[in-house]
Amino acid sequence: MTDLKKYKMFINGDWIDSESKKTFETLNPENNKPWAVVPEASAKDVDKAVKSAQKAFEGQWSKILPRERAKYLRKIGNKLRENAELLGKVETVDTGKLYRETYKQAHYIAEYYDYYAGLADKVEGTVLPIDKPNIQAITTRIPIGVIAAIVPWNSQMFLTATKLAPALAMGNTVVIKASELAPATMFEFAKLIEETGIPKGVVNVITGFGDPCGKALTSHNLVEKVAFTGGPETARHIIKNSAENLSEVSLELGGKSPVAVFNDAHQENAVNGITAGIFGASGQSCIAGSRLYLQKEIYNEFLDKLAARAENIKIGAPMDPDTEMGPLSNFKQLEVIERNIKLTVEQGGKIKCGGKRHSFSNEGYYFPPTIIECDNHNLPVAENELFGPVLSVMKFENEKEVIEKMNDNQFGLSSGVYTSDLARGLRVSNAVRAGITFVNTYRLISPSAPFGGIKDSGYGKEAGIDSIKDYTRVKTIWYYTSDEPTLDPFSIR
Repeated sequence: MTDLKKYKMFINGDWIDSESKKTFETLNPENNKPWAVVPEASAKDVDKAVKSAQKAFEGQWSKILPRERAKYLRKIGNKLRENAELLGKVETVDTGKLYRETYKQAHYIAEYYDYYAGLADKVEGTVLPIDKPNIQAITTRIPIGVIAAIVPWNSQMFLTATKLAPALAMGNTVVIKASELAPATMFEFAKLIEETGIPKGVVNVITGFGDPCGKALTSHNLVEKVAFTGGPETARHIIKNSAENLSEVSLELGGKSPVAVFNDAHQENAVNGITAGIFGASGQSCIAGSRLYLQKEIYNEFLDKLAARAENIKIGAPMDPDTEMGPLSNFKQLEVIERNIKLTVEQGGKIKCGGKRHSFSNEGYYFPPTIIECDNHNLPVAENELFGPVLSVMKFENEKEVIEKMNDNQFGLSSGVYTSDLARGLRVSNAVRAGITFVNTYRLISPSAPFGGIKDSGYGKEAGIDSIKDYTRVKTIWYYTSDEPTLDPFSIR
């Protein structure tokens, strides 16, 4: 363990070990070897982090001018740009994501902090048209308080920004729980936050397991809102925990996103978009387009083109600039994928390409791009979120049929439509029950674009101008404007 990089938690502006002194190792998915050791937060550590956030909230942070808070957000953005190379390398080692993506994402995520810095002083109240004489009432928006931001290992810089930036802009303080699977990047990020000079306790970063760390955080009596990204199973525990503190909860959960390709689609564009949607980031994206519906007239031709593209994807070391797909993040995910493929083949699914561990898996968690033909979308690979590079493919005959099939799933995060008929694209995108629909493109993000789903994909939106209001509460203030005393104090007016 002496050769491993050692991290500490960031609480109240200090770098500390776990109260229990417990630690755990984080593994490099490329070679399945430990490379860093991190503290395992206890319930006492959580309590310390939350109380430090509460103290900072009641102190100066919620009271300083919005434009002053915005200055700190812009500093965070600048730190991200200046340190994108470092953050990218650490995230790649810790998660197996391609460096060509982690570097660019760390740099681009700075835009989110700039965006919300610009909105910090733009949230306004209203003057209400009250139906009573000598009375004026106004509404204002006030910060919520301590926010528990729980982020997964994948796209963690992006998913932190969509929570942290609006929360800070509105005067809240935050306790970030990094994923126990790959927390190192968040501790490196905390170092950059410290360098901005932001007041102590405004941002705290801890990590640990669901119990006790996650449970203690989401049920803590000083936590006023939980912003969670992860799986539905964990989300249900969070909802139960929030009954202890009656905190607000927003959930950005998983997906089994359907993509439809009509016979009039631009095929090269559709192949590129689908490849990005399911094989980008090794399929480890909540919006991964993992269910593909092809209109029967183009089914064979299109599937052959897509399979040829998949088979030519270069698999290799995630730091190699020529690599197009790296390893999965953990061995458990590899097992989930293999189990679902096995069940699908037993039930009639046909493997078009891939389907077995890559030869690199002797060292790391490599799994090749996989396409499976399914005669119905209730087969395991078509129904369950696998979080890997596995695409299920099915036929459809007409628009009505494909809409019904696209909606026949418990998830509702993202979806895609490829067609040259813009009217059809609009009809289908309106009819599909999902929080996001991409038309003739896929896997895009922007600070101004809301992100979130419906059904088992959760509720609440992240990013966009409206989400900043989700980190405030409306307060109504009544004024009596007359110099005369009020009449009959026992009368409700």
